[in-house]
Amino acid sequence: MNTKESLVFTNDNCIGCNKCINSCSCIGANVSCEKDGKNRIDVSGDKCIACGACFDACEHNAREFRDDTEEFFAALKRGEKISVLIAPAFKANYPKEYEKVLGGLKAAGVNRFISVSFGADITTWGYLNYIAQNNFTGGISQPCPAVVGYIERYTPELIPKLFPVQSPLMCAAIYCRKVLHLTDKLAFISPCIAKKMEIMEPENEGLVQYNVTFDHLMKYVRANHISGDFCTDEIEYGLGSIYPTPGGLKENVYWFLGESVFIRQIEGEKHMYEWLLHNKERIEKSQTPFLFIDALNCSNGCICGTATEPELSNTDNALYALLEIREQSKKDNKASAWSKKLTPAQRLKKFNQQFKDLDLNDYLRTYTDMSNTYVCNKPSKNELTSIYHDMLKDTPAEQCINCTCCGYNTCEEMALAIHNGFNRKENCIHYIRKQVEIEKEHALSLANENEAEKHKVQQQQEIIINTVAQLNEEFDTLHAAIENMAAGNSNNATESNEIAASVNEINTFCNQLNESLSGINNLLEELTGNNEQVVSIASQTNLLALNASIEAARAGEAGRGFAIVADQINVLATDSRNTAAQSSESQSKISGSVSSIIEDTQTLLNTISEINERIEGFAAVTEEIAASTEQISAATENMRRELSELAAIN
Repeated sequence: MNTKESLVFTNDNCIGCNKCINSCSCIGANVSCEKDGKNRIDVSGDKCIACGACFDACEHNAREFRDDTEEFFAALKRGEKISVLIAPAFKANYPKEYEKVLGGLKAAGVNRFISVSFGADITTWGYLNYIAQNNFTGGISQPCPAVVGYIERYTPELIPKLFPVQSPLMCAAIYCRKVLHLTDKLAFISPCIAKKMEIMEPENEGLVQYNVTFDHLMKYVRANHISGDFCTDEIEYGLGSIYPTPGGLKENVYWFLGESVFIRQIEGEKHMYEWLLHNKERIEKSQTPFLFIDALNCSNGCICGTATEPELSNTDNALYALLEIREQSKKDNKASAWSKKLTPAQRLKKFNQQFKDLDLNDYLRTYTDMSNTYVCNKPSKNELTSIYHDMLKDTPAEQCINCTCCGYNTCEEMALAIHNGFNRKENCIHYIRKQVEIEKEHALSLANENEAEKHKVQQQQEIIINTVAQLNEEFDTLHAAIENMAAGNSNNATESNEIAASVNEINTFCNQLNESLSGINNLLEELTGNNEQVVSIASQTNLLALNASIEAARAGEAGRGFAIVADQINVLATDSRNTAAQSSESQSKISGSVSSIIEDTQTLLNTISEINERIEGFAAVTEEIAASTEQISAATENMRRELSELAAIN
């Protein structure tokens, strides 16, 4: 897990090409991940030693680095008292701008300028004296903080072989503090990203505060037009000026010991670390013939360090300038330890005389074993098998492809990275190829299935087309039936309305008939009364006729005419009574018939009323049928159209 901010970091240009992994000597320093659906390689601050190899490897400008340039200028603006230590390579990289830039910094508030070339002279003095006092041979030089960081993290067995003498930067800073009694904050104009790691080490706390790199400094200087009267560094120095070149330390030692000693020179971002690994056991056991190993991270030395401007690093201009500085450092004066006219032994004597007041112990340091924190966990045999299986590497041959496309030299290293969460199986080209093959087989299978399905679909399309044709015919029949039904329904509605009108007329007639029959019935009732009166009068007339007959009989011949009249009256009364009786009988029959007609008329009225209600209901239903018929017709037309479209699609 990354527990601190990395000096080197990834920007949004990253495409996850794995080149940075391939160039890096520190497994786990580059971590493959996915961000916003894109593959990306981030940097672990715990494991990165800021060797800068990824900058050289990356073609996409996806790596940047942090330094203290902005903080340095902000502190100057706040009025903080700051002096500057200058790397020897700065003058070599900017021979024409060197004094103007220092003048601009002086104008911005810098107090003093001291070249670290002087500190390199102290480092050389420290190496020679430590070797002499401790018979320390076969050790590893430590001016390069990337080399120190690598050994502390990845090959801690070699920590005892690291020279305990401080680097030129720290020797210069210690000299400023202890000899010059300088209390200013110190800023280092630096060609190296990793120098920040050295500055931050607890043992060096308080010595240097700012790592101001060449690249960021010059961009700031140009952007803010920082320039001033010519100014230079203050302390004279010797061959410490050539430390930035490959073998610079070796050449310094040769200057004082002669070339009879054997010093192993090794540099190169990846090459040097691989060499250390391959020779680790022999170095650890002091089985090498070397006086010491002059090891640098950068293949062209600090002169083209990780924080120098790429435009300058791609040329030899700085090297040419440094060679001139080297020749200027060699003196003709025999009184100087840098005299060309002295032997190595004479130079060494004068060199020790120059620094006789220094205490070597002030310039020594110790190192920290960081392997427990930063080492990778190795998978067990079963875990390794499981990782390989997950990577679709099930055969020994597949587990040793070692194509390096993932960024690692071997498949086993990739498995180790996956086990520790530094990488993902998706970065393995074999896994991707296997996945493609599986997908290809799956695609072929799907294609075959698709062909069969296509045939089925074609058959179904034919069925659909035929079915649609049949349905269209049936729709024609249905439309004709609907039209007939609509026409019949329309006729029914018309006839229903006409029937309703006729029934209403019948209803009116029945009501009128009922009223007439009621009138007849009333007259019959009056006639019954009259007949009763006729019968009563006839009875009385009969009685009078009887009495008249009796009286006529008594009258004899005189009453014969009267008797005839009485008989005639009697006959008339009898006829009247008979006629009244017959009238009553007829009246009774008429009355019964009238009553029967009235009842039948009422029944007819009730029936007509029911018929009316049904006709009205039938009319409403007919209207609903008409509306539904229109909806059915519209729906069937839509269905016909959609079926036609379906047939067309198929």
